[in-house]
Amino acid sequence: MGVFDSIERRLEGVVSGGFARAFKGDVQPVEIAARLQRELDAEARLLSRDRKLVPNDFTVTLSPHDYDRLFPYSQTMNAEVIPQLREYAANADYIFNGPITIDYVVDDSLPTGRFKVSSEAVAAVDAPPAFGLTPQRRATLVLEVNGVRHPLNPPGFVIGRGSDADIRINDPGISREHARIVVSGRGPDAVIDIEDLGSTNGILVNGQRVRSATLAEGSRIEMGNTRLLVRTPVADV
Repeated sequence: MGVFDSIERRLEGVVSGGFARAFKGDVQPVEIAARLQRELDAEARLLSRDRKLVPNDFTVTLSPHDYDRLFPYSQTMNAEVIPQLREYAANADYIFNGPITIDYVVDDSLPTGRFKVSSEAVAAVDAPPAFGLTPQRRATLVLEVNGVRHPLNPPGFVIGRGSDADIRINDPGISREHARIVVSGRGPDAVIDIEDLGSTNGILVNGQRVRSATLAEGSRIEMGNTRLLVRTPVADV
């Protein structure tokens, strides 16, 4: 237990040092890091006498307030947390089946200061049969709507409340065909634009009312009472 306690202290020191001032009174990054470590222990599954398979794909669900404060730091935080999780796993003879990914989603029903973690073991695409090094994976931008991720692949899609919309949102403040997302290219290099289709209540992008706008990772869109986010999962590659 001594080596595990030491790693946890290192994890807490690395993560909390750079973020403590930004998160006073709210969910602390060190809380998330410690919870991810406990998730490995709780979900470890025996592969052989001395090896256990553990989750590598994690979803951290936060309240709207905590999400808004944490998300801008997510890539930096993951860059610190993921190596520590790998070290912890190595000391415990845990095996990952693919790259470690930590995603962050929002749940409007969660109160400030509370969060949830879910996980699963996800095999890497084109991974070799034996556990070991995995090929590099490039993250694909997604549009997150009410916790559901929609890949931003060309040519795009229409968002609205009506049956003809590609992505239907049951929100009375959203028109039947509210907006169109236009995607040119794929993956992180994709160019993504949003166009208002003559909606009644309009579109806000990063707090500004627009008729059209170019979106990027982290762009926040508001339609009616619904918040949408352009994001990319952060993976250990």
